[in-house]
Amino acid sequence: MDLSLYWGEFLTIAGVHLLAVASPGPDFAIVLKHSISYGRRIAMITSIGVGVAILLHVTYSLLGIGLLLKTNPLIYTIFSYVAAAYLVYIAVGALKSKAVDTAEPASEASSNEISNRKAFAIGFLTNGLNPKATLFFLSVFAVAVSSQTPSSIKLAYGLYLSVATGMWFCFLSYLLSTRKVRAFIRQYSHWFDRVMGAVLLLLAAKLVIV
Repeated sequence: MDLSLYWGEFLTIAGVHLLAVASPGPDFAIVLKHSISYGRRIAMITSIGVGVAILLHVTYSLLGIGLLLKTNPLIYTIFSYVAAAYLVYIAVGALKSKAVDTAEPASEASSNEISNRKAFAIGFLTNGLNPKATLFFLSVFAVAVSSQTPSSIKLAYGLYLSVATGMWFCFLSYLLSTRKVRAFIRQYSHWFDRVMGAVLLLLAAKLVIV
C-alpha cells in the first residue's frame, strides 16, 4: 500500500481538526474548569476522556450511523436534548460553587475532590454526547476522505484525531494548572466556576435552539 497517496487527505483532515479543536466549546469549558478547580492530573485525565470520545464519533462516521443522526430530525433533536441536559447538570454544580479558603496553599490536593474515573467520564460524556461533534466528523469523513480510501487508513485518521485531541487538551491543562495561574485564579475560583457554569448553560441552550 502506497501511503503517500493519502497525505493530501491527512493534511486536510489535520488542518480542519486543528481549527475545530481550538475553538471554544463544551470540551474547552470543562477542561478549563477542571484545570483550575482540581489541578493538572484531573484536568489531564478529563482531557484523555475527551480524546477517547473522539473514537466514538469516528466509529459513527465509518459505520454510517452518523448519517442517520444527520438525516433524521427526531433522532437529532432527542440526542441534542440529552446532551443539553448533561451540560445543564454540570452547569448547575458549577453555579453552586462556594468560595475556598485562600489561606490554604494552592496544590494538587484539591484533585481529591473528584475521582479519576469521574474525571474521565465527564470528559468522555461531554464530547461523546455532543451531536455537533458527531456531525463534524461525519462531514469531514464524507467531504475530505475518498470513498476509495481503505478502512485501515480511515481508522488511522480516526486514531490520529483522537490522540491529537487528547494531546491538545492535555497541553491546555498543563498551561492552565501551573502554580502561578492557579494561585492567581484560586482566590476568585467560585466566581470562575459560576462563569463557567453560565457558559455551559449557554452552550446547552445553543444545542437545543440552533
